[in-house]
Amino acid sequence: PSLTGNINERTWNTQRKALYARMSQAIALMPALNGYGTFKEESSAGASDAVDTGAETFITSGLSKVLKINNICSPENVYDCGLPRQLINVGGAKMALPRTIDKLNTQIVTDFTEVFSIPNTKAAAFETQNGESILTFYNPNCTAADVVKSYNSLEVPGYFAKQHVCVNFIYDLNGVKGPNTVGKDIGMMSVMYSSDSKVVMPMYPRLISGDMTHENAAKACRNIEQGQYRLPNIEELLSIYYNKALVGTGTFGTTNNHAWSATSIDSSTAYTFGGGWGIKYMMPKSKPCSVICVER
Repeated sequence: PSLTGNINERTWNTQRKALYARMSQAIALMPALNGYGTFKEESSAGASDAVDTGAETFITSGLSKVLKINNICSPENVYDCGLPRQLINVGGAKMALPRTIDKLNTQIVTDFTEVFSIPNTKAAAFETQNGESILTFYNPNCTAADVVKSYNSLEVPGYFAKQHVCVNFIYDLNGVKGPNTVGKDIGMMSVMYSSDSKVVMPMYPRLISGDMTHENAAKACRNIEQGQYRLPNIEELLSIYYNKALVGTGTFGTTNNHAWSATSIDSSTAYTFGGGWGIKYMMPKSKPCSVICVER
C-alpha cells in the first residue's frame, strides 16, 4: 500500500503540473475573460430558477477555442463529465461536490455594499482530451487588477479582491475513481483578472499558529518539511479564500485576520489578505500578521 501510494502521488504531481501548464497557456490566448453568458436572478422566482448561462458559455464560446475539450456538461448535468458527487477536503471532512459559488465560500456572494457584489453563479463542467474532469465557476463581472472600487473613501487598486476571480476550477485528475480527495486526485485552480490574467494552483495550504512579521513568516514556511513550503503570493491567498470549503474552515477563519503574502510592494511593505470579506491590504512588514503556507 505504501509503494502504491507513492506511485499515485508522483503520478498526480506530474498530471497537475501538465494540467497547470495547459490551462495557463490556454488562458493566455484569450483576449478577455469577463462578459461571457448571462446571469439574471428573478426576485419573485428565487435563486433556484435563475437564468444562468455564464459558466457554460465561457467554456463553449471561450475556453474550447483555445483548449482541447472532449465533453461539456451544463450546470444540471455536471456529473456526466465524470465528477464525483462527494469529495474529501484538506481537513479530512466529507462534503458534497459544490455546484454554486456560495458552496465554496458563503462570504464570496455576501453583499453588504454594491462593491462586494459577486453573482452566485452555477458551475458547469467539461472533460479535457487528457481525461481530467473540471468543474467551472465563473464570474462574468470580474475586473482587471488595477480597477479602483471606492468604499468609505478607500480607493486602493484591487482592494476588493473577490471581484478579481474570473474563473475558479475544481479539477479531478481521474474522474469518479477514488480517492476523490483534495490535494491528491482533486485540486483547485483559479484565474485572476479579466485581462493580463494570472493562473494559480495553491497546494496543501497550512495555517501556522501565531502572528509573525513578514520576514519571520517566510522563515516559518521554509522550515516546514525541509523547505517544501513557502509563503503564497496574493493571488494564491485569494484562491485559498475562494475555495474555503475545499481547504477547511480552519485555514481562513470567520474574522478578518490578515495573512501575509509573498507579494511585496517595496522593501518595507507587502500585501496581506483579509479572510473575513476577501480584501487585500498594504501592510508594513514589521507588523505581526497570520501565516498561511503552501507547498512549493
